[in-house]
Order: sequence, then C-alpha cells, then structure tokens
Amino acid sequence: MAATLDLIDLETKVKAMYRQVAQEPHGSFHFELGKSVAIRVGYDVDRLAAVPTGAVESFAGVGYFFDLAALQAGETVVDLGSGSGMDAFYAAGFVGPAGHVIGVDFSQEQLAKARGLAVAAGQVDFLEGRIEDLPLDDSSVDCVISNGVINLCPDKGAVFAEAARVLRPGGRLAIADVISEQQLKESIVCDADLWASCIGGAAQQDAYLDAIESAGFTVNEQRVNPYEFISDRARSASARYGVKSISLLATKTSNHRS
Repeated sequence: MAATLDLIDLETKVKAMYRQVAQEPHGSFHFELGKSVAIRVGYDVDRLAAVPTGAVESFAGVGYFFDLAALQAGETVVDLGSGSGMDAFYAAGFVGPAGHVIGVDFSQEQLAKARGLAVAAGQVDFLEGRIEDLPLDDSSVDCVISNGVINLCPDKGAVFAEAARVLRPGGRLAIADVISEQQLKESIVCDADLWASCIGGAAQQDAYLDAIESAGFTVNEQRVNPYEFISDRARSASARYGVKSISLLATKTSNHRS
C-alpha cells in the first residue's frame, strides 16, 4: 500500500516550526533566517531599513520578486503566508499611503507579531486565513505575492485558483518558491518534517507551472534564486532531485479552467 502524507501531522509541524520562527528567530533552523539571506537573494538594504526589525529577523523567504511585481503607488497587494510581515511591510514602501497591503497567515504567533509591528503602518493589515481559501473578495487586489510558502500547501492548484479569484483582470502573481527539477520520491513527499523544512512539498517544476497556467495565468518570467539549503537532508535532496528556489511573474489572463 502506498504511503500517504498525514495532513494533520503536517499542519501541526508547520505551525510549530513557524511559531519558533516568530518567537525565537535566532534559534537553530533547517533554513536561513533574517537580514543576511534577504540581502543575498536581492532585497535592497535601504528599503529594508524602513521595515520593522522584528519582521526582518523572522524573514524566512527563499527569493526576491519585487522587481518582477513592479508595484505601483496606490495598488492593493495580498501576501500569501505573510509570516511576521517582512514582505508586507516591504511592499508597503512601494504602494505608499494610498495603497493597501494585506497579509494572510494561519499561524497565531506570526499574526500576533506582525500585527504588533503594524501598529505604526496604517496601510498594512494582517488577516487570519488559509492561502487556499482566502478571506478576500473576488477581483479585489492588483498583485498577489508569496515567498517560500506555497510549497508548504498540499493543494497548490487551490492556492493558484484563489490567487486568480482575488486578482483583478490583468493582475499579477509575483512569487518565490521551492520547486524540483525531478519528481521527489514517495518517502520524501510523505515526510512531514521535510515538508515543514520546505523540501517535501517541492512540486516538480513543469507540474508547478502547469498548475499556475491552469488557474488562468500566463507565466511571463522565471529565474533561479541564489538561495542555499543548510540542512544535510535538504542539501542531499537538492543535489539529487534538483530542488531549488525560483522567482516568477505571472499575469491573470482568464478565468480558472478545469
């Protein structure tokens, strides 16, 4: 009988992992955190200086995409899996006081930290929710962003369908995520610990891009990020299966097609 991923176990471990990211950002993790990795993947030092330090120290992203997103003043942006808020606050610097940035996350600890940091940022809000079932209206945002989070969701097609639903016609999807060149073996895919470490949920690249296009997007640009895995298991999977971080831009061009 084929092994299956225990979804309850996965959610428990993901929440535990990111609870620690929020509360103990200087602890030991399977992945890098904070300002140093943000700068290496492409974030601007001067813009980071305007982001609350507490958000930067808990940054667990895997790439940079703001050049692809090309955010404009006055736009509305939603960040899927916003964590402690670094990308949401960074986006606020582009959309300005006339814009609106909404972070969505299901971790109580991450939300509490982000909301505390957002007190002085009037155009940034953080909502509790799941990225595959967003608490937002149809056609209500200009750009959807996400950093290192979609790989943690077993139903990636639902995530991209929700992104398409909330985007206005012509809206952009600008994300960084972990994918694999080859399909991961079953023992990795069914390992909740490797999912929580952003490895086990890495979809095969062609399947990942197809899920985006099937949701009604056209992929405009993609690139590999200078992101490095630090645990032995993650490095091994990266070497064997081509697990890597990519950033991409896609544009909403049609309604979801089955």
